[in-house]
Parts: sequence; structure tokens; C-alpha cells
Amino acid sequence: MIELLVQWPQGALVSEMAADLGRTVGELFRIVVVMEQLGYLQKSQTTDRYTVTYKLLDLAYRATPSQDLVRAALPEMQVLAMEAGQSCHLVVPNGGRGIVIAREEQPGTRGFALKVGAHIDIVASCSGQVILAFSNDQRREQIVRAAESERGIEVDRAWLAERKEAIRAAGFDLRKSPITYGVTDISFPVFGFDREIIAALTIPFLELIDGSQKVHIEAACDLLRSATMRVSDRLGYQPG
Repeated sequence: MIELLVQWPQGALVSEMAADLGRTVGELFRIVVVMEQLGYLQKSQTTDRYTVTYKLLDLAYRATPSQDLVRAALPEMQVLAMEAGQSCHLVVPNGGRGIVIAREEQPGTRGFALKVGAHIDIVASCSGQVILAFSNDQRREQIVRAAESERGIEVDRAWLAERKEAIRAAGFDLRKSPITYGVTDISFPVFGFDREIIAALTIPFLELIDGSQKVHIEAACDLLRSATMRVSDRLGYQPG
């Protein structure tokens, strides 16, 4: 039911959920009432449609390392957005995809940012490839297999190995966005106390036609590198 409601941003009636799930209204109604009482669903007073509340997000943060990660990253992300004049977002692996768990928008009037909760292609995206490049072999293969299962296509392991070597040699990834014109994605790894990658911090660098962006892309790289080092330090990372 929760997964179904994700596809209904305006909410769904009990009858609509029942039809989509192949259940009777009576079967679903009892579940919906209990979930509403527990705070997982909320009902519109005007349309009677049900939507998912933020309780699930709160539980996810408290039940996973995400809370500590976000707490450590947000102050640095705020400084980064201010100094670079660019938005940034934090991505962690989630099954065979990446998910944005925090973002900071640049303070100006023009910018580009992903929403918290947005899913990204962990195999093809800049953030995803940084996560894969710095993951150990077992974890990388686990993520790739999950991505193959979810996407229904086979990942080119030879191509992925080449990307891994190039990213590890550089220490980060920088390339034109495959989705948005005028945006160059820059992504650096964030490491935890166990020296394993825990997330990727990314700037979708928006280059303005008149060149009026606050800093050039080289400076943004330096600022992002420093920010990820400070976040990793907050998480207890000690370079070997």
C-alpha cells in the first residue's frame, strides 16, 4: 500500500487502492484506518484521499546510519552551497538505486537541485559511479546485481571496471550531466569510521551563459573536496 501511494502524489481513495491491489474495499479499509491512527497515512479533509506522512522518513533516519550522516553533512553542505554558489546533495545506496537523503540549495535566484527522496540510477549517474568505484568488491557486486534485477538489464562489467579505475585514480568524478543541459556533475566520496564509503556528496554545477556563477568549476571541485573530507572526519574516518 505504501509503495502504491508513492505513485499517487495527490493521494488515493480507498476504492482506488483496492482496485490497484486487487483487494476488496472492506479488506483495505481496516488496514487504512489503523495506519492512519498510527500516523503513517493522512486523509484529506476535502477529497478523502490518503497520502503517506513523514513518519516513515523519520523512522528511516532513526533506524539507519542516515541520521548521523545527515547530521554530520548538513553544516558542511550549507557552507559549501554558500561558498560555491551551487546546490549540493547527498546520495546513499538503496538496493539497486541511489537515494538523495539531504540537499542544500544555493542561496541565489538561479540553481538546480534534486529533491530529498529522489532516486538516481546508481550505475549510470555520477554519484552512483563514485559509490560503486570506492565500494569493496563484494558490496559493489551486490549493488550491481540489485540494479540489474530492478532494471531488467545486464550491466557491462568491463565498462564498469574501467570507470572504477578512472574514478579511484582521480579521487572523484566530474562529467556532463546525462540528463540536464548546462549542468556538470561533480561527486566526491564520503567515508565512515570503518574506512568504507558511506555516501557521495555531489554538486550539479550549473554554468550560466553570462558566466556570472560565483566560482568556476575548478574552484567548486576544491570546495567540494574539502567539504567531503570534513564530513568524513566528523564521521570518524581516519585515512590509512
